[in-house]
Amino acid sequence: MDTDVRDRRDALLTRRQVEALCCLSTSSIYRFMRDGLFPEPIRVGRRAVRWHASEIEAWLASRPRATGDRPAA
Repeated sequence: MDTDVRDRRDALLTRRQVEALCCLSTSSIYRFMRDGLFPEPIRVGRRAVRWHASEIEAWLASRPRATGDRPAA
């Protein structure tokens, strides 16, 4: 099976859901995206975007702990 194929059950998250999960503001999310530090959303409508939950979960797991420990690569 191709590893690039997403699990069909992967939920799509709204901006507000992403903000709540990541504890980030809208401007921080878009600044991180601009800098290549945050997953890009997919367009689902003319004025609507969504993020794959698996990509947000992976991003959160990659963040350093508050104690300064780095997550295992």
